[in-house]
Amino acid sequence: MEIKTVEKENLQADSLYNLAFVGDPQLSPDGKKIVYVKKKITSDHEYASYLVMVDGETGEEVPWTSPSSPHLDSSPRWSPDGEKLAFVSNRSGENQIWIISALGGEAFQLTSLENGAGSPVWKPDGSALLVLCNRYPKGKKEEANKKKTALVVEDLHYKADGKGFLDGKHTQVAVINSTTGEETWITDAELDHSYPNWSPDGETIVYVRSRREENGAYIQSDLFIKKLAEDDRNKPEQLNTEGGSFIAPRWAPDGTTLSYIGHDFKHEGATLNKVWTVDVKSKTFNCLTDSFDLECSDVLISDLHWGINSPGAIWSKDARELYFLGSERGNTGIYSINLDGTLRQIAGGDRHHYTFHAVVDHGEAVVAISDTTNIGDIYTFSLEEDASPKRMTSSNEEVLSDYPLSTPEAFTYEGRDGLNVQGWIMKPIGFEEGRQYPTVLEIHGGPHMMYGNSFMHEFQLLAAKGYVVVFTNPRGSQGYGQDFVNGCRGDYGGGDFDDVMAGIEAAVDRNRFIDADCLFVTGGSYGGFMTNWIIGKTNVFKAAVTQRSISNWLSFYGVSDIGYFFTKWEVGADLDEDPTKLWGHSPLKYVNDIETPLLILHSEKDYRCPIEQGEQLYIALKHREKKTKFVRFPDSDHNLSRSGHPELRVERLNHLIGWFDDHLDGDQA
Repeated sequence: MEIKTVEKENLQADSLYNLAFVGDPQLSPDGKKIVYVKKKITSDHEYASYLVMVDGETGEEVPWTSPSSPHLDSSPRWSPDGEKLAFVSNRSGENQIWIISALGGEAFQLTSLENGAGSPVWKPDGSALLVLCNRYPKGKKEEANKKKTALVVEDLHYKADGKGFLDGKHTQVAVINSTTGEETWITDAELDHSYPNWSPDGETIVYVRSRREENGAYIQSDLFIKKLAEDDRNKPEQLNTEGGSFIAPRWAPDGTTLSYIGHDFKHEGATLNKVWTVDVKSKTFNCLTDSFDLECSDVLISDLHWGINSPGAIWSKDARELYFLGSERGNTGIYSINLDGTLRQIAGGDRHHYTFHAVVDHGEAVVAISDTTNIGDIYTFSLEEDASPKRMTSSNEEVLSDYPLSTPEAFTYEGRDGLNVQGWIMKPIGFEEGRQYPTVLEIHGGPHMMYGNSFMHEFQLLAAKGYVVVFTNPRGSQGYGQDFVNGCRGDYGGGDFDDVMAGIEAAVDRNRFIDADCLFVTGGSYGGFMTNWIIGKTNVFKAAVTQRSISNWLSFYGVSDIGYFFTKWEVGADLDEDPTKLWGHSPLKYVNDIETPLLILHSEKDYRCPIEQGEQLYIALKHREKKTKFVRFPDSDHNLSRSGHPELRVERLNHLIGWFDDHLDGDQA
């Protein structure tokens, strides 16, 4: 089949170089100004980012740090009096905390901490900041700095995707004097600390600490508070007894209660995040959203947003209400939950609200929003009035106006056992009635994430190249309640496979413009597993591309940075409990049945789904003289498609498109 070309220039893989990415908007304390981060790709094809100031009334934008700088500026935070901003920058060689006036001028470097610093949080009186820094335990620095030495491993958790081999440093909390830069270390346990925050009176901090006392426990954490008075009795106080997931704890205005987003691992990695409060004195925990089947965080997938931290659950001025992000049915919006249990959505629609910040004293908030044809922009909205968000930026409007874009159309269909499943279909650019088009089925990773109404460069590129794009949220996806997200655990390749295949069958049955004899499939991570699984079970696809995939659960158990607990969580067995079950769910077992031409894309430094998973599949296929090709991306991890080096991201897209193009007429690559 030939794809008809469109006269107007279409989106290309290297259009990525022209795009801007916005995030982390912060309102000034008086609610009149906004600062946000704009990231771009330089002419040298490297990432750079800078701060932008926006007048909340006029919408006038002014770069607040240099837009021509090759450095990365991020995490802007207003001082409590609104007179200056703290931010993180690598302009001195590694990330440090810098301060810049809200009136403009040159920034000055506040910290010079070994191994850098990040995540600044102002003390309520403006005299200091909490920061995070990676530090070696006492006595271990000299050993770690040896030029040539073997890596001695004694911990179960000794490597992590995006970090590589762990070298003994741990993330610690420090207080930094905002004038002198003098540091005081608050934590020293040989564990990682995160989400530090001040009490309203500035006398106590809260933070989250990882736990590693038992196998697989590092994924769990504990919630601590610590009084900062110089008193030996003021040791850290743990609020919880059982390990859990604690994200972004925030103090109530009166300092007696904390809010956080998290869960108790009841359904292990498939447990819905909820909004919680805890009374600091009595240590009484209360789940405010327990009666709602809502995922209380952003789990919507985009290949143009990354590194977005949860704002947590933000207290209202009267401490009777909490504002948070929630995800359902392919959308992420902003919700509120009252302490009496009343839930309402205050910003929604078919959109992706991917981060927000509120100044509750003024009832105002600022949010970053994306949808299927807009990459992301900054909006303001009222927390108190029922009004639509006001758009403040147009970061990619000029660039995207040069390209025709495809708008996904939602549909629902029946999966296995009558389960209702949601999907979307995108028509190719230049669509003509009466013609039939090749179609790509996209399968998301996680599996406990979701596709939906956010911009996807990869999908738009496929549509620009003349392909129909179909993507669905089969059982195991987020956004449809606890039973749904838990539905694939222990049954990988069962009901989820049936749901995925029912989705492409429904799309073909309902849309005559889909050429049923010219179907393709691709996916990454869990989506890569499912791609491998599908082609071992059916030959309906002309070609497939598997990305950062899983092919063998037996080896995944020992080589992935999460394999030793994720395997049991998701497949339902440990290596020693039931190796037959692990092998039965491994696509590699069915390699003799694979006839579909397969392109394998994998990153060399992927520690989540290590490259040996791709190697095993490639060798098994090649040894059997199957049609396959293996592409290995250097210096890249599991997040290549989202935050990898720009040139490699573009190359990945070109390989993917090229493989499908090469097999349009049955030609072999």
